[in-house]
Amino acid sequence: MVGDFEFKNNYDINDLLVIMRRLRAPGGCPWDAEQTHESIKKNLIEETYEVIEAINKNDRGLLLEELGDLLMQVVFHAQIEAECGGFDFSDVCDGICKKLIERHPHVFGDISVGGVDDVLSNWDAIKRRSKGQNKGSETMLTVPRELPALMRASKIQQKAAKVGFDWPDVTGAADKLAEEQKELFEAIGSGDTESCGEELGDLLFSAVNVSRFLGCDAEEALTSATDKFIARFQRLEQLAKERGINLEESTLAEMDKLWDEIKAAGQNLRK
Repeated sequence: MVGDFEFKNNYDINDLLVIMRRLRAPGGCPWDAEQTHESIKKNLIEETYEVIEAINKNDRGLLLEELGDLLMQVVFHAQIEAECGGFDFSDVCDGICKKLIERHPHVFGDISVGGVDDVLSNWDAIKRRSKGQNKGSETMLTVPRELPALMRASKIQQKAAKVGFDWPDVTGAADKLAEEQKELFEAIGSGDTESCGEELGDLLFSAVNVSRFLGCDAEEALTSATDKFIARFQRLEQLAKERGINLEESTLAEMDKLWDEIKAAGQNLRK
């Protein structure tokens, strides 16, 4: 033991709470002690994305580690709040338990459901009622502005669709995308920087709407497109080296020729 701390072969959530209190207490860790909700908020985002990375890699060992890091962030914020007389980790657990019980009346009550659609419908209805939301715009305002922009746009569009403000099919969304592209080109032609930014935003919003109709996640689609760009650029560098081409001295037209060759080769592989 060190002081009143007992080392164990296996620890649980209660030990994590003790460790966090010790880190924040006088004589603990100077760095941990000086942190605030504001100073570590980006850490929470980073740890969340690292959990997603572990899932995408199908790496259970990494997932175990990253879930621990993410849990530590929750405990960290709860401890900061407890020290200033707000809530503590028990309150966090109490709150989520009550929410889960309330929003699953088909499990903890006498409501019957016919499937997943009924579950989601009940969840949304209970959520709106508990938050006193009567208008579609009120539900939109609950979507955090801090979400990745493509994800936020998709969630807002889904909420608009639930009150009937939606195209009947993808054709209308695709036509709107083409319309927004035309308006962006007109803004570019005018040289109005502010207008260009606005029209580019409208174009991206419309592209997300198309992805929603296609059942394609816009965030994942853009991530895949970025991965594809990196892979093709790596191939571009490799091909240039094999042919003795100095990319830094090449014209854009010369690089585009190599790029088109790589793109065509990739398309042939998919056939």
